[in-house]
This record gives sequence, C-alpha cells and structure tokens, in this order.
Amino acid sequence: MRRRKRQYARETEEIQRERIPTTRYDPDYREGLTENQVQEHRLHGWTNVAVDPPAKTTKEIIHENVFTYFNLIFIVLGILLCLVGSFRNLTFLPVVILNTLIGIVQEVRAKNVLEKMSMLNAPHARVVRDGKISQVNSEDLVIDDIVIFSAGNQICADAVVAAGEVQVNESLLTGESDEITKRKGDHLMSGSFVVSGQCHARLDKVGADSYISRLTIEAKAMDDQEQSEMIRSLNKLVKWVGIIIIPIGLVLFSQSFFFNDEGFRQSVTSMVAAVIGMIPEGLYLLASVALAVSAMRLAGQKVLLHDMKSIETLARVNVLCVDKTGTITENTMTVNKAEPTLDYREKEEEYPPLEKMIGDFAAAMSEDNITMAALKEHFRENTGKKPVSKTSFSSAVKYSSVTYKDGAYVLGAPEMVLRDDYVLYEAEIEQYTKKGYRVLVFGKYEGEIDGKALKEKVIPLGYIMLSNPIRENAPETFQYFAQQGVDIKVISGDNPMTVSEVAQQAGIKGAENYVDAASLKTDHEVAEAMQKYTVFGRVTPNQKRQFVQVLKEQGNTVAMTGDGVNDILALKDADCSIAMASGSEAASQAAQVVLLESDFSKMPSVVLEGRRVVNNIQRSASLFLVKNIFSLLLSLFSAVFMITYPLEPSQVSLISMFTIGVPAFFLALEPNKSRIEGHFLSNVFLKALPGGLTDVLIVGALVIFGQTFEVGSRDISTAATILLAIVGFMVLYKISQPMNPMRMIVLIGCGIALIFSSIYLDDLFAMSGMSTKCIMLFIVFSIAAEPVFRYLSFVVEELGKLGKKLIGKKSSEKNG
Repeated sequence: MRRRKRQYARETEEIQRERIPTTRYDPDYREGLTENQVQEHRLHGWTNVAVDPPAKTTKEIIHENVFTYFNLIFIVLGILLCLVGSFRNLTFLPVVILNTLIGIVQEVRAKNVLEKMSMLNAPHARVVRDGKISQVNSEDLVIDDIVIFSAGNQICADAVVAAGEVQVNESLLTGESDEITKRKGDHLMSGSFVVSGQCHARLDKVGADSYISRLTIEAKAMDDQEQSEMIRSLNKLVKWVGIIIIPIGLVLFSQSFFFNDEGFRQSVTSMVAAVIGMIPEGLYLLASVALAVSAMRLAGQKVLLHDMKSIETLARVNVLCVDKTGTITENTMTVNKAEPTLDYREKEEEYPPLEKMIGDFAAAMSEDNITMAALKEHFRENTGKKPVSKTSFSSAVKYSSVTYKDGAYVLGAPEMVLRDDYVLYEAEIEQYTKKGYRVLVFGKYEGEIDGKALKEKVIPLGYIMLSNPIRENAPETFQYFAQQGVDIKVISGDNPMTVSEVAQQAGIKGAENYVDAASLKTDHEVAEAMQKYTVFGRVTPNQKRQFVQVLKEQGNTVAMTGDGVNDILALKDADCSIAMASGSEAASQAAQVVLLESDFSKMPSVVLEGRRVVNNIQRSASLFLVKNIFSLLLSLFSAVFMITYPLEPSQVSLISMFTIGVPAFFLALEPNKSRIEGHFLSNVFLKALPGGLTDVLIVGALVIFGQTFEVGSRDISTAATILLAIVGFMVLYKISQPMNPMRMIVLIGCGIALIFSSIYLDDLFAMSGMSTKCIMLFIVFSIAAEPVFRYLSFVVEELGKLGKKLIGKKSSEKNG
C-alpha cells in the first residue's frame, strides 16, 4: 500500500507540473461557463479528477496473489524435491497453483462488480453551463464551473460563493463541528458539507490542487489499516507460522541427515512434509474468496460495501442505532394539518389567515430539506409578502426564520422556539405528539434574528403537524433484530414523545422508554441513559457521536444508520456505518455500507451474510488448524525423540485435499445463521485442538510401537496416513453438525475419493501395502482414535467454558 501511495503521489505531482496554463474565467452565476470554455479547461488538464489512490489493478491483484511469502516457500520446497528426484511428492504444487488462480479470479470478479456498483453511487453535482442547469459526475467538473450546492451536498472542490447563502460543517477537515455561514465572496473548502441553505459557487481549485486532495491519500491509508478481528487473527496466525517453519525445517533436516543417518533424499522429503503440514496454505485464500463472494452477493441486492471488514463487523453487532426519518419511516414528509394557537385566536383580526402566513414563509425559503418541501407543497396560497432576509434551518438551533418589514417570523421545534415558555403550551403540544405527529411552532419573534439561538420572546401563532409514513417492512425488520438479541437505539432530533410513538408503531422493543437528550448534561447521565432508554429525542449531531462513543465504551459493537449530514460524525465513529443512498452524498461517502435502494429491510440479509461468512470461515479454519497443530507438534516430537518425520509430502497432500481443502470450500459457502460468539482465533483453536492432539498422540504412539516391533518405515508411513484420514473425518463430522443432505454428500464423497486415490493412485500418494504387524498396530490405534478424540474434545470444551467464565468474571469486576 505504501509503495502504491508513493507512486501515485509522484504521478499526481507530474500531472500538476504538466498542466498547461489556462485563461481563468469569472462567469455570471446564472450563465456559467460556455461549452467552449469547458472544453478549453479539459484540454489543459484543469479537471476535478479525484486523487484517491485508485483501486488495485488486475496486474496488482495478480502480483499480490502470486508473489507471496508462502508461495516462495513452496517454490523452494519444490526445487529441493526436484533436486533429490522425488517428483511424486510435488502433488502439493497443483493445489497451490489452483489456490492462487482461484484467489486471483475471485478478487478480480469482486473488483469489477464493486467498481460498477461504485459508479452507481458516484458523487455528482449540479452545474450551470450556457445558462442551463444539469447534473454531472463531480469528476467531470472543471475549474471556474458554477456549481449549485444545497443541504446534504459535499463540497467537491475548493470554491468561492458567487450567490446565495449556506451553512457548512467543516468537521471532517478541522475537527470543529460548529456550523459556519458562507455568503457571497466566502471560500468553501472541499471535503466540507452543506448543512442548510443553497448557493451558487465558482470552482477555484479542482482535482489535485484542492484542499481535500492533500488529505485524501493519508486518509485512505488509515482506512486500510482498519481490519476486522477475523482478518487480524488470520494475519497473526500466518505471521507466526511463517516465522517458525524455517528453523523447524532446518532442525528436522539436520536431525534426519546428520543424526539418524537417513539419506539426503529421505531427509529432504520428510522435512518438506513437515513444513507443508504446518502451512495453512488455503486458509487465507478461503477467507478472501468467501468475503469476495459475499461482496458480490450483497451487490446483487443493491448493497454497496466500501470495505470488506464491515461484513464481519455487522455480523457481530449487538447495538444498532437508527434515525427515525429515512430508517423507520420513509424519507418523505407530509403536512397533516395546521392548528392556530390561543394567541392567534385572541388577535386573529391583526393577522392574515394562518395558512397564508405560513405560505409566505414557505415561499421565501429554499426547498433544501424534506420538511420545507412538504410545507411548500401544502401551503401554496400566500399574500405575496416580500422578505427582507432569511435564515435556513440549522440542526444546531432547530429553527429557520424569515424577516419582513413588520418583523421576524420563526418556524422550528417547540422547545427551541418557545424555550422558557414551552411549559405554558406543553399540554396542548403533547396531545399532537402522542399521536405520532412531528409538531413545529410557527410564531412571531420580538427580537432581531442573528442565526444564533433565540433570546427574545416568540409569540406562537400556529402548530404545524407533520408525519413520515412508516416503512412497510419496518416492523418485520425490527422483529428480526429483537429475535437476534440486537438492541435498537432510536436517536432522533425530533420530539422524544413523537419518536417514541412512531417507534412503537414500527414494533421496536422498549420504544415506550424515551428521554429528551437535552436533559442529559453529564457523561454519567448519558452512560446511564444509554442502558436505560431505547428512544432519544432532541439529539444534536454532537450528541449522536457521543452516544455512539459511550455505547462502544460499554463494550458493545455498534452499528449506526443514517442518511443526513447530521449523522456524519456518528457514522465515522461507529464500528459499522450504514447509509441510505437517497440521503446526503456526504453520508454515503462516509459510510462503510450503502443501501443503494435506501431499503432498510435489506439489513437482515446483510447481517445474515456476515454471519454466514464468519461462521463458515471459522468452521473451515478449524479444519486447516488441525493439520497445522498436528504437524507442528509431531515435528517437535520428532526432534525431541530423534525420529525421522514419518510422513511424505504426497501423503500430507492426500489428507489435506479430502479431509480439509475440498470440504472446507463447500462448508464456507453454505448458509449459516448462527450468532457469532467469542473471539475468532480462540474459537478456531478450541475446535481444532482435540483433533490435532489426537493426531499427534495416535501417530506418535504408532511410530514408537512400530520401531519397537521393527515395522518398516514405509508401512508406518502408510498406516499413519490412514490414521490421520480417520481422525480427519471424525473432526469433519463433528464440525459439520448438525448434518444435512449437502454436508452428508460432501462427507461421503470425500471419503470415497480418498479410498479411490489410496487404492488406484497408490504410487502417486506413496501408499504401500502393510505387513501383518503393521496392520495389527493400525487396527489397535484406529480403535483407540475415537475415544481419545471424544475425551480430548470433552476436556478442551470444559476448559474453554472455564476460561470464558474467568474472563467474564474479570470483565464484570473491571466494569463494576
């Protein structure tokens, strides 16, 4: 990754140096550039092409799969076998080549699918050219283009406001979450996003010259370092195996050649067999293939993964934070009715009709969010009153305003608009919120609007009732999560009573337990509330982030769904972030999972896909680890007792193929809905340990007794191979529980294939006939294998349970 990053940085610098100086333009914001001017900038290289490090090319994928550490070890081992003329023991090479080819093909396929899906989710912008507004991909913009930015848009290049007014959040760049108002002449930083309002802006710096470009490569490199527990565990396992195989291999060769007086050929083949047995050659490949297949499966369901680790993280999630709008409800808003207040009725003759007053307010505002769009649609009649100034809605102060010559009018959340007077109107407002309506207060402000929190008195004139229709599949989806033990936390900026009613209608467990987030002042109060309540209303963007952090500190794996710019900070901090494609571009770009059809009902299938992948890889990894544990321990056994490693490489390949490789491939792609519990490496190790220990005890005893009764080394080698196969099928049978027709077919098919290969391909796999003494020893130890495996399994399981209890006790004491 670092090499590719440096290379791309050099290429970016070269592009900047090669750019031809061009004439700069300052077009009228209503007309924009002409088509000729756009073409001129394109020819000179002044386009907004992103400097993100590109996805791996096919060439790089091939290079990374072929030139691996273990492939190098396999080549060295192959050369050594060729030098000693032991060509039949090269049977492991076709498996290695096939593994590499499968890895390349699956990764290239996944790359192609995900690139197509990413194109569907590419950032876009509204641009003014030749006086016409059109929508283009952000990479098709050129310097001096006039772009229209509105709420939810991410600023795609450095720009200067030409007309209009917006509030932007630069937290992704500066870490400061305060919203900043940008007016004509102010600079917009690429990477920031628009919270409210609308403006026309001229692009001042594009592509490699923009502010965000200097940060992008480092940010992408940081993302690459984030790995799931499963991948971290596999990396750790592969790393340690890679370290120990070389010294163990040298020790085994030296002992066999110098101390046991074996020939050079025999010493090399026994050493190669031991080393091959210790290498989990197919395990990492299996994980990569399974993840790639899952990414393609989810892409077929219109679910885009920005990174693979999110599959596993989602499968481990036990707390899911959701917003009301766009997740529980449709991302649309409807005005149900408007009711005049007592203050309006008492002075009705002083005011125009309430609906026309609201119509004036709506006509003055931009349609930059779904609430204002609903108001504009419903309140079409107005008096034609002309505004002097206006402020767009801000999630920080929860109101918008329009100022006329006769005074200022505000529209917003009752608690934020009425403030201390809210208690006077609370009972009246609650009769609407209890029905699930979102209530806005429309009133006259007795001060001057400055865009900050209101300070003077507001005279409420009307209540506007709005609602979002609940998504059709929402109850079924939340019922699924309840059954799976996933806690739902509804985190919304709306009135908590309203959100609670909507959540109850959606069937969310515990939705009657709600709290106003404005009442949570200290970290301790927040921590207690996260454990006690399900619904949180009046939540600010900073609080959303705080809630996610607290949940993680309490030991939860947290997923966050969102579709708005106010969800960005929480999405960034969650273990797994899910965005609706119909929401803001900024949210979609920040999230790890994007629901391209904005269908929250797809979430159960995403979670099930994660469980299928992790559980199946965990199960298959146990098969691989049995061989690795056995080979490592038998190598140490051979070194300590000064005996030659009893197996040949071709025999290890035979066992690996039919008791590990083939069944692991089929098991990894099977459905698996079981909940994921415990840690990946400990789970795999505990499942593999009984089989590995049984192999060592049975084969080690066979070798010792064989030497005592003077049984030939070839007979012992054949008997050991068959014993390993028997134990391998016992392990496979146990791991495959509960059995189903597919697993039974795989088990029987592999057994038949192994018997066929042992009889008809005996020369290839070094399987010879056994003497009477050897057969008797073989029968004794094959009978002993089952009880040894059974009792070891029992002991390891009990030790595992004891270990979990001790860890749980320590964790409880620590949290307590």
